[in-house]
Amino acid sequence: MKENRGNPLQLTSLNHISLVCRSVQESIDFYQNILGFVPVRRPGSLSFDGAWLFNCGIGIHLLQSEEEGKLPEKREINPKDNHISFQCESMSAVEKSLTEMGINYVRQRVEEGGIYVDQLFFHDPDGFMVEICNCDNLPVIPLAGETVRACSRLNSLRAIQHQQQIQVVQP
Repeated sequence: MKENRGNPLQLTSLNHISLVCRSVQESIDFYQNILGFVPVRRPGSLSFDGAWLFNCGIGIHLLQSEEEGKLPEKREINPKDNHISFQCESMSAVEKSLTEMGINYVRQRVEEGGIYVDQLFFHDPDGFMVEICNCDNLPVIPLAGETVRACSRLNSLRAIQHQQQIQVVQP
């Protein structure tokens, strides 16, 4: 096993993801109206069609496909496929909204030590998978004595509390 080197690149957060689209406008509509992202100014030096959106502390950069026919077709919704995941406040509200908007989704539940995480998976207009979850329920616990920064303060607090419980139990 390779030696763990901590954070050699001094990463601080996820900045953005880039997605190649069949139609930038259709994808803008989806990310703006379904996920609540806001279009933001894009550098004028970019000489190709695209759009930048921002929300939840991250950006989504949409890039117009140069070869539309080469984009993969939508497949069956598969939670084990590539996806981006967003934490939500209310899974029931998300599920109700997706149903009202006619968006097909797959529901899953993960359990670990009596803690449950609910997940909803669906596709964007180009077949890229999106997950909405209450993943904050599950503490982020390092496999070794490493320190990790969780997605939220709540999850970080749970991880610290869990680590303290382990230290108390161990002789």
